[in-house]
Amino acid sequence: MSIFASSILALSMLAGCGGGQSAKPSEGQPATSGEQPAGELSAKIGVVSFLTGSGSAYGEAITNGLKLAQEEINEANQGKLKVDLVIEDSAGKKDQAISAVNKLINSDKVVGIIGPTLSGEMFAAGPVANQNGVPIMGTSTTAEGITDLGEYVFRNALPESIAIPEAIKTAVEKHGVKKVALMYASNNDFAVSGYKTMDQAVKDMGLEIVDTQTFADGDTDYSAQLTSVAAKKPDAILVSALYKEAGLVLAKAREMGIDVPFVGGNGFNSPQLVKQAGAAADNSYVATPWYPTGSDKVDTFVKKYTDKYGKGPDQFAAQAYDALYIMSAALLDAGVADDRDALKEALMGLKDFEGVTGKFAFNENRDPVMDVKVLHIEGGEFKLVQ
Repeated sequence: MSIFASSILALSMLAGCGGGQSAKPSEGQPATSGEQPAGELSAKIGVVSFLTGSGSAYGEAITNGLKLAQEEINEANQGKLKVDLVIEDSAGKKDQAISAVNKLINSDKVVGIIGPTLSGEMFAAGPVANQNGVPIMGTSTTAEGITDLGEYVFRNALPESIAIPEAIKTAVEKHGVKKVALMYASNNDFAVSGYKTMDQAVKDMGLEIVDTQTFADGDTDYSAQLTSVAAKKPDAILVSALYKEAGLVLAKAREMGIDVPFVGGNGFNSPQLVKQAGAAADNSYVATPWYPTGSDKVDTFVKKYTDKYGKGPDQFAAQAYDALYIMSAALLDAGVADDRDALKEALMGLKDFEGVTGKFAFNENRDPVMDVKVLHIEGGEFKLVQ
């Protein structure tokens, strides 16, 4: 297996490692379509994204990142690789995610799938892809157990089991935290998984849990939960939820005079959290592989993304952007665009990939190996904790 590239130019050069013309599709495998130059790989990749509904900002960022990467890859690899994206909206719903994955596999005959957005969606739809032998890669599915769904299930999203403890540890060090309260959305698979990680992490650190409160996605009033929490006087509050509910929790907490630091799971990583909570989001911590400065590669991506979409990229855009480069590099390395098993093996062999979220590889469980950064919200901005 070749060493994977870390730039557009190097990605283009990988075509020479892959062998040229696509093999004849085997039964059940996707077929390439359309006129293409001799030797060019033409790959159809499915996307399942949360584009409508209360969490659509996640899906919008993910899809924007994918489209920018698609444009760059197709331009840089003319005559070597052409990527077509087939995008389906899941609306954040498990049944729609399952339907979308079935359509992409059986009607569109994609070679691989990127998405879906939420961990709960992946728990529902991932087994469908796995049973059909189609590589599926989550770019934002951080809950525990995602890659246990099967050998065709990958993610380049940093698992909560790695991110959350780092964020809690930072808050403890910065604020001398000894007592914490936990809050989470009990009807959301992602949030429940994040809560379990938080609970275990604080116990491992020897912290005292003074209160645990639940709520549901779609709730708008958190007064009762926060009144209980405030009475227990925690040094910090840990929240596992998507940005909409998390933002409402923060806003209500600050309104009630609760001024302790908050620590969030991956749902806190969207700029929509700050938009939702305003100044109430300040003094919150979250861990991520992404920060919008630090290298020429990152600076170039931020500029192109901002020029194209009129706003800067967030973690979800960055991880999706990297995901398409990862899958495209694997296709080039495999040398065929219509063989799902070859794509899976090439993904497993990925080494030394460097994207805008940093250096990356898959471990033996198809989870990411990458560095963690902890961010602190100050004045409505995500700042890197040094």
